[in-house]
Amino acid sequence: MAGKGTPATALLAKQKVTHKLHAYDHDPKHESYGQEAAEALGVAPERVFKTLVAEVDGALTVGVVPVTGQLDLKALAAAAGGKRARLAEAAAAQRATGYVLGGISPLGQRSRLPVVVDESANAFETVFCSAGRRGLEMELAPDDLIRLTRATVAPIAG
Repeated sequence: MAGKGTPATALLAKQKVTHKLHAYDHDPKHESYGQEAAEALGVAPERVFKTLVAEVDGALTVGVVPVTGQLDLKALAAAAGGKRARLAEAAAAQRATGYVLGGISPLGQRSRLPVVVDESANAFETVFCSAGRRGLEMELAPDDLIRLTRATVAPIAG
């Protein structure tokens, strides 16, 4: 692993979770952090998940969906037991998670937010998501991701 660890990698080590870290050179001009990760790592984009912070009835909630799709805000609201959802402001997402956009990990966030993982994650032996900074992905079993985030699993990708 290049550089220093992140709260996400520290959590994985502390919990002794089997995982692999994959570093790549982030291109600030790339339009999609998730697509960039899939391309750089040579991984099917359906296995690479992005972490999005939304507000469900005013409460910050995390949606984890494949980079090939969009976060279905109505489905996220329903999965989180709410009525309405909208994407959170970038500053609020960064403040609550302690990560920068494009590097928001579902693990090791500053505030423990409710997490909903798209059900498609369970179709794979391992999935990829941000390890807490741009250019660093973690590969782990979906069950470990779900357990460590205490996530609800639901069809939230549109």
